[in-house]
Amino acid sequence: MFSAINENISKYVSFTPEEIAVFNDALQLKTVPKKTFLLQEGEICRFEAFINKGCIRTYYLDEKGAEVTLQFAIEHWWVSDIASFHEQKPSRMFIETLEDCELLTLNPESKELLLRKAPCFERMFRLLVQRNLSRLQERIFHTISLNATEKYLDFLEHYPGIPNRVAQHYIASYLGFSPEFLSKVRTKLAKK
Repeated sequence: MFSAINENISKYVSFTPEEIAVFNDALQLKTVPKKTFLLQEGEICRFEAFINKGCIRTYYLDEKGAEVTLQFAIEHWWVSDIASFHEQKPSRMFIETLEDCELLTLNPESKELLLRKAPCFERMFRLLVQRNLSRLQERIFHTISLNATEKYLDFLEHYPGIPNRVAQHYIASYLGFSPEFLSKVRTKLAKK
């Protein structure tokens, strides 16, 4: 149950067996069915989740009520609303399972206890946040600078498994396209 997450965190920091045991003790296993909201707009996020199995989508509703996909998260990725979790303020996002999921979660209390018992995890979480911020900055840059075809090709390069797991209209939403426009981009690429 913990092998994937232990391997994942070991990419960031070296841990003693005792520290790994403290970490594993802090985690709670949750099995969540497809099409379940882990978080809805207005709720306070009470989890940081590592995905052992499944696919999750994070999105918000724009001023017209349309869903705007912010992120897809699959196996060995973390998902949360960081601002809501750490500041304990209402979220502006929805986090929904797109497949049956197996998650390992921390709540604010278990994370705080973990960081007190094993301070080395502060560094690991800082590195995770830095990595996430770096990817977010790259996404903003691509949103501004790439044309539609380049955005779609970049998405396929960085997330090759996602198109086989999620509906095309979610991908269109992530890219800032209408589903019809994404279909035109895909048709154009197929002809090349």
